[in-house]
Amino acid sequence: MTRAIKFKSFSTGVALALASGTLFAQAGETVKLAYIDPLSGAFASVGQNILKSWQFVAELFNQKNAAGVKFEIVAFDNKGSPQESLNALKAATDQGIRYIIQGQGSGAGLAISDAVAKYNSRNPGKELIYINYAAVDPAMTNEKCEYWHFRIDADTSMKMEALTSYMKDQKDLKKVYIIGQNYSHGQQVSKYFKENIKRKRPDVEIVGDDLHPIGQVKDFAPYVAKIKASGADAIVTGNWGPDLTLLVKAAKDAGLHAKFYTYYASVTGTPTALGTAAEGQVRMVAYAYTNMPGLPTKLENEFKAKFNDDFYVLAAYNGAAMLADAMAKAKSTDPVKVAAAMEGLTFQGFSGEFTMRKADHQLQMPLYISSWEKATKSHPYSVENTGMNFAEVKAIPAYVASTPTSCQMKRP
Repeated sequence: MTRAIKFKSFSTGVALALASGTLFAQAGETVKLAYIDPLSGAFASVGQNILKSWQFVAELFNQKNAAGVKFEIVAFDNKGSPQESLNALKAATDQGIRYIIQGQGSGAGLAISDAVAKYNSRNPGKELIYINYAAVDPAMTNEKCEYWHFRIDADTSMKMEALTSYMKDQKDLKKVYIIGQNYSHGQQVSKYFKENIKRKRPDVEIVGDDLHPIGQVKDFAPYVAKIKASGADAIVTGNWGPDLTLLVKAAKDAGLHAKFYTYYASVTGTPTALGTAAEGQVRMVAYAYTNMPGLPTKLENEFKAKFNDDFYVLAAYNGAAMLADAMAKAKSTDPVKVAAAMEGLTFQGFSGEFTMRKADHQLQMPLYISSWEKATKSHPYSVENTGMNFAEVKAIPAYVASTPTSCQMKRP
């Protein structure tokens, strides 16, 4: 029986829940979520976009959701720093906020995950849940897994499994140059690419492997000169934000025609840097792409109309859907009960059903390889008003993208 049959209207359902105190004990309650990410500094434009994305999704779910709760996003600027993230976490707990969302940077994510686990062990009855929408270091769901951490993005190893499943069939792929930010994510992209491509295409030659300081390089021309001199026909990078935008700009200025294989080419600023000159030269692995049929297209059009900006973190939708369903299942907003309800939970996300794997709290999902192409009548959305967008070239089922876990979860 659906909820539409159980209740004549959403408001009627809330009234019944409040009257009975049994169906949805949390109906009408406001749940605050602390958004901890860079809102100033080099990555501020990305942080501001994603803050709007979470606020947009909160407004959408506040109209109606499975638990009948109201979501409120409270923003904290961590300046991209793990230490500032811990300061922001303390400020959030001082305000009584018990749900934490973060995603930009696995360094900050690992610090938050560890701090949340320690806080919860010291403060029974005041537990926190950390919803990770984009910090993709595999360690967070393997050797450093924590019960209170739930990741709703695919990790680096999952994305690389999908990306190399596509790359192995590209006949023109001969020489690859790897470049990335010098922190856990960039290091993991290099590690997993080399392992995967050796297994799937041992003939492919790695002609370079560079790591650079995150958010500090203003001119990538020297790196691009090395790439060009190497004879690489493809570049693999996990760079995001200004570090990808400036890399792309330097490549264009140098006349480098190697194909880019990326994780985050849709992130604020990069599509504009790509422009029309990069048509067909950029591939991206992600859980979504532009003009994805159904709800995603509706969401991106509504977001564009409201903010004149692009909605590319669809994980925010899944985060709200998962929380609402778990709160309905738990009949509570208490993080202890909600965390237990989220383990193994299958819920309706932006593109179908998603499942939160109980073993390590890693969301299982299909992934897609998309290509940077000109907008068409059948695929009309214009990313950053460039007249271009990301079009699907290959879908990777969830069971193919999924990777094993070594997590030994310690449950309360």
